[in-house]
Amino acid sequence: MSNRTTTVRAGRRARPVRRRPLWQRLGPLPWLAPAVLLILTVVVWPAAEMVRTSLRRIDTSGTDHGPAGLVKYHKLFDDPRLPAVLGWTVVWTVAVVGLTMLVSLALAQLFHQNFPGRRITRWALIAPWAASVLMTAIGFRWMLDQVAGVLNRLLLDLGLIDHARAWLGDAGHAKPWLVLVAVFVSLPFTTYTLLAGLQTVPGEVYEAAHVDGASRWQTYRKVTLPLLRPAFLVALVVNLINVFNSFPVIWGMTQGGPNADTATTTVFMYMLRGYDVAESAAMSVVNFAVVIVMVLLFLKVSRWNEEEN
Repeated sequence: MSNRTTTVRAGRRARPVRRRPLWQRLGPLPWLAPAVLLILTVVVWPAAEMVRTSLRRIDTSGTDHGPAGLVKYHKLFDDPRLPAVLGWTVVWTVAVVGLTMLVSLALAQLFHQNFPGRRITRWALIAPWAASVLMTAIGFRWMLDQVAGVLNRLLLDLGLIDHARAWLGDAGHAKPWLVLVAVFVSLPFTTYTLLAGLQTVPGEVYEAAHVDGASRWQTYRKVTLPLLRPAFLVALVVNLINVFNSFPVIWGMTQGGPNADTATTTVFMYMLRGYDVAESAAMSVVNFAVVIVMVLLFLKVSRWNEEEN
């Protein structure tokens, strides 16, 4: 009996092990491959090419004259216009994102209520989002035109001004209008993101707060805002990236002028490409690094990955 058992066990050990097919052993890799390939093609490769270009001597015709080291970065940081451009970029980003979040929060709260015509007003808010941002910027530019603009005609007819003004002719008048238009085109996405967050808050939470005797302001501060935090953070991060990298609004209205006074770093980068392609690439690298640092700092401060207690 013992010999028979030993023979059976030996036979079992002698059986060849069936290997799984290759596609099963790869697991999720075949499904992830298209996304990885897309990221490598549209993100990693352009970023690497951008860095490489910033280290070369390339003239406006595209001819590569060899390596330049960090010469283009020194040239960029020695540009006397850069400090003003960086300062305006910070003001532009903070002003547009701050106003967009405040107005969108109010609009989302309004659209969350039941009132006559709510569906129509929701549809109307989509209009700035559906239209091309560049088209919207050009439309505002013509509206603010000194000769043919409807704003000057309206203000003259009302007697509020005594002569037509070039609203986009100098940075002092142009910058508030640029911020206003940027907020206008940013409202739809932000409002609908916050509205979606408000609609996920269960009604039982408000009932419990009411039973506990909480006032409307206490309920909003202690219940609504904490539960709205995920949607708020998503909208804030997306707006920070979009506004910092915004190009159509400024280029469509002022083209960064006069003398780069209304140019952000993104617009300034585009302006440099007509003089020095490699310096423009260096500005792109700086922009890319600033965006990465800005997002990482924001996520750390907001404790994105930490769970609520």
